Amino acid sequence: MSSAAVSGMLPAWAREVTDLYESGASAQFILHGNVSDSVLIPGAENSLRIGSLDAYIREVLLARFDVVLSYDLGNGIRVERGGDRFAEWPAGKDRTLPSAPREAIHLLTHYLRFCANVARLHPERLTRVAVIVRNAGLIAPPSPGGADYELNAMASQLRDWASDPMISEQHCATFLLAENLNDLHPLVSQNPHTSRILVPLPDTDTLQRVLSHLSGLYPKPLSAFAGQLAIPAAALTGATLHSIETLLQRRQHHGQEMALSDLVVLKKELVEKDAQGLIEFIKPDRTLDDLYGQDAIKAWLRQDIELWRQGDLAALPMGYLFCGPVGTGKTFMVECLAGEADVPVVKMKNFRDKWVGSTESNLEKIFRLLDALGRCIVFVDEADQSLGRRSGDSGDSGVSGRVYGMMAERMSDSRKRGRILWALATSRPDLVEVDLKRPGRVDVKIPIFPTATLEEGYALIRALCKRRGLALDPVLPESMRERIPDLLTPGAAEALSVKAYRLHRTRSLDAQAAVEAALADYQPPVSMDVIQDQIELAVAEATDLSFVPDRFR
Repeated sequence: MSSAAVSGMLPAWAREVTDLYESGASAQFILHGNVSDSVLIPGAENSLRIGSLDAYIREVLLARFDVVLSYDLGNGIRVERGGDRFAEWPAGKDRTLPSAPREAIHLLTHYLRFCANVARLHPERLTRVAVIVRNAGLIAPPSPGGADYELNAMASQLRDWASDPMISEQHCATFLLAENLNDLHPLVSQNPHTSRILVPLPDTDTLQRVLSHLSGLYPKPLSAFAGQLAIPAAALTGATLHSIETLLQRRQHHGQEMALSDLVVLKKELVEKDAQGLIEFIKPDRTLDDLYGQDAIKAWLRQDIELWRQGDLAALPMGYLFCGPVGTGKTFMVECLAGEADVPVVKMKNFRDKWVGSTESNLEKIFRLLDALGRCIVFVDEADQSLGRRSGDSGDSGVSGRVYGMMAERMSDSRKRGRILWALATSRPDLVEVDLKRPGRVDVKIPIFPTATLEEGYALIRALCKRRGLALDPVLPESMRERIPDLLTPGAAEALSVKAYRLHRTRSLDAQAAVEAALADYQPPVSMDVIQDQIELAVAEATDLSFVPDRFR
C-alpha cells in the first residue's frame, strides 16, 4: 500500500494491514480500539503532524490509490481523492450523494462492483479504490434478535465488500473503523474474510516521539524534562495522544510547567477521562505496614511482591480472591498490596449496561486500557455479581455468560503474568464460578476475618482512634471488657472511632470516656448470623490454613 512500510516507519498495526493487503490475504479491515485518537502523520522531508486516524489511512496507507471515498452518518459520502475518476461513473455523475446508511452503502457497493467490472474488461483502466467507513458501529450495529431486515441487508452488503471476489480481488480496499468489535453486526465482525486489526493505545516509545514533537509546539509544560522526555512518556502511558495534547495546550496557555510530582495526578485524570467512568485509577499512598494484624497474610503477600520485583514469575500468582464478611477491609487490603508493590490499582466499575452489546464493548475498552498500562493490580469488587455466570441462564439475554467468558479468557492469559495481578473481592465466594477460582486465574484465596478476641477488638479500636488523636490505654480496661463487640470488623471499628471523636469534640469527654460512650449504644451493622455464615464461607475458600486464626478453624 505504502512505501513507508519498506522503511519501517509504520506502526505495528499499519504494517499488518499493509502485509495482508499486499500479499492478497485480505482487502477489508476492521480497525478497532483506539480509533478516535490522534496519530502522528509523517509528511515531506521527515516532517510530522498530529491528525486523525482516517487522515493517516488516506495519506500514508492509501497514498497510491486513485479514488478514496469516506462515509459516516454526519457527513455522508465524501470523495476524499480522485473526484474526476469518480465522476466517470455514470451513476455518480452530477448526482447528490446519499447520506442515509442503507442508500449510501448500496451506492458504494455498486461503485466498487463497477470499478471491478471495468478492471476485468479493460485492465488498462484499472482504478485503485478504497472506502473508509467511520463510526461503523453506528451504521451496522448488532441486531437484537436478528429481526431487523434493513440492518441485516446493509450488514450483508458490507460483508460482500470482503467476501465477493469480484470486489476483493480487484484492487479495492475497505476500512471499517469502530471502537469495539462488539459494536458491530456479527455478519460484519465475524466475517472470516475480514481482518480485525487492533489499534492500541500509544506505548511509551510512541509517547516519547509525540512529546518530542509537541515540545516544539508547547515548550513551557515540558521544559522541566528537556532531554528526558522518556520520564513523562513512561508516566503517562495509558492516556490517549489527544488528551495529552489537550493537557499541554492548556498548560502552555497558562504558562505552567509540569513537575515530576504532577505526573501521577495527571495520569489519573487523563486515564479516567479517556475510560469514560469505566475504571477508577488509584495510586495508593499506603502499604502493608498500614494493615492491622493479618500477619500470616502480610508475610505471604510480601513474598509475592518480592518475586514480582525480581521478575521471578514462575511462582507469581495470576490473581487473588479476597473473601470475608462485609466490612473486613478487603478493598483496603488491595490498596495496601498495591502500595507495597508501588503499582496503581485499576478498579473496574460501571461496565455493565442495559443496552445490547454495551457491556461487552465496555469490557473491550477496559482490556485495551489494561494492555497499554504498565504493571498494575486490577481490582474487581463484589466479584460474585460483576463477573457473570458460566451458564448464561440469568435472564439477561446471555450478557452474564458473555461477561464470564470474556473475563475468564482475560484472567487466564499467561502472557500477562507479571504485568497484571487480578484482585477479586467478595463476601460470597460461593457465588463466584468455580472455574474462575481455579489455579491459573485466581491462584491464592485469602480469607479476611473480624477480630477473634476482645483484646484484638480493643487494639483495633485503639489504633483507629490514635489516627484521630485519641490516645487510649495500651491494655484493655476491665471496665470496657464487656462492651467490646465480638467479631468486630474494621468497618464497624472505623465507625466507632468516628463517633468517639465526635463525642470527644462535642461533649468534651476524654478519649477513654468518649470510646466507652460510643460503645454503650453500639449496634452491629451486620447481624451476627450473617457474619458467622460469611466467616464459614471464607474459611472454606482459604488457600492456606495459616491464613485462618485458631478460633475459626
